[in-house]
Amino acid sequence: MNHRGELLSLLAQKSFALGQFKLSSGGTSDYYVDCRVTTLSAAGAHLTGLVFLNEIRNRGWNPAAIGGLTMGADPIVTAVSIASVLEGTGEIEGFLVRKAEKEHGMKNRIEGFKGKGSRVVIVDDVCTTGSSTIQAIAAAREFGFEVTGVMCLVERLEAMGRPAVESEAGGAPFVSVFTSDEVRVRHVELKGAAK
Repeated sequence: MNHRGELLSLLAQKSFALGQFKLSSGGTSDYYVDCRVTTLSAAGAHLTGLVFLNEIRNRGWNPAAIGGLTMGADPIVTAVSIASVLEGTGEIEGFLVRKAEKEHGMKNRIEGFKGKGSRVVIVDDVCTTGSSTIQAIAAAREFGFEVTGVMCLVERLEAMGRPAVESEAGGAPFVSVFTSDEVRVRHVELKGAAK
């Protein structure tokens, strides 16, 4: 199995649950995806870093850094940065976007990499309405980064957040590694195989 397939199986096992759930958007759903259970696991972090790095390289985005809104993006940013060093394909730095500017110290909203004018990729774990991804894109541009691509680990298709993200991205491609449908199908397959 390739890295993408392994990551899909891990998400389906660790991060996907069926039931009745209230979403941060205020809506309800018959399933929930908690990507951090996967992206913060040892194997999941390793696979996430490799899958995102491969997608970024294949698309020729050549970013100096990747980043996104804390907390969903945090483990992805770290995983990709480490993978870029270990794979020896050119280092990709990381940055995090706070939900609001700090009230003390340097009063930063962007933490980590700060190369103004640099090409960056915005990442997120789950895209539902797209609001956290949109906040990260806006903050990155306001800081002075050039957003060359946007990626999420799992896109919840029924929420239809893609048009809003693509609008904010302003021509930068938006890529979802997996859709919620793909994760659901794999979850059901694994549950069936376990019986």
